Formats: sequence, structure tokens, C-alpha cells
Amino acid sequence: AIPDAVQTNAAVNPGNSGGPLATLDGRVAGVVTRGGGENIAFGISAAYTERVIPALVEDGEYDHPYMGVGLLDVTPALARANGYERSTGVYVGSVLEGGPAEGTLRGSTGTASALGVADVPTGGDLIVGLDGREVRSLAALSSYLALETSPGDLLGVTVLRDGERRNPSFGLG
Repeated sequence: AIPDAVQTNAAVNPGNSGGPLATLDGRVAGVVTRGGGENIAFGISAAYTERVIPALVEDGEYDHPYMGVGLLDVTPALARANGYERSTGVYVGSVLEGGPAEGTLRGSTGTASALGVADVPTGGDLIVGLDGREVRSLAALSSYLALETSPGDLLGVTVLRDGERRNPSFGLG
């Protein structure tokens, strides 16, 4: 997955990827990374490349911030199985042992059936905000981490757990 991805319908074929993707007014919107067939291609946003490339040039590497969790978008079945009123937010399916969020966030503790879907995860936290900003999807969470945070930053998380709103925080890896 590419955080803050850019999609285009420009023809991208092997041998012509990797260049800038420009808007009609000549601004760079992103850097094309790969073609997906049927004239669909994807790139890394200009904002993300502005964060990553200087570190690559200076150090030869870039440390991405991470939470140490397995996350899922909230589907209607997952929302129903967990008693959520809406199908937005990001569900914590698992927490990596020894990861940054261990002891702060809770992953799935069971499964249930809902809307004809078997084995829907239940019992995990529902992330609805980061640092006081609403988070409605996994793509939004990934983009926020990629563009606004760095390893070592303290991340404030708003979660729903057992029907209660909580605001824990932890340091990003």
C-alpha cells in the first residue's frame, strides 16, 4: 500500500514509469511508480516524496513511522458484529507483541457472524481519531502517519472500546 497515493489514467508501461505526474497547470502531483493495466497507474504524492527523498539523499534510508498494529477498514459486517453505529473508522485487528501500541491499543478478542459474513473480528478498538483529527478510513490513517508524523512522536489516539470513548497515547516506532 502506498500512503497518500495518486491515481491517474495516463498510460504507463514498463520502461516509462518513475517520472513526474503533472497537473494541467504544471504542478507536480506525484511520481509515477507503476502501471496497473487498463490505463490506470499509481504514484507517490508530491507531499510524500518531499518527506522521503531528502532523507534518502542524506542517509540512504528513510524510517517510516509505525504503530505496530494490524488494521482493517470498517465494513458494514464488522460494524454490525461490533455494535458500531456507523461503518467508519479503523478497526484494530491485532497488536504486535513488543510494538509501539502494545499495552495501549486492543486487538480483536473473538469473532462473530454478521450480515451473512462468518468470522468477523470482534472486541478490538475502533480508531476514530488521531491527534484530535477525525479518522474515517485506513487510507486516511496511513496518509496522516506518513505525512504528519515521524518515529518517536507521541501519537494521541481516540478509540471506541466497549462502547466508551478513550484517548490514550503512545510513542510511534
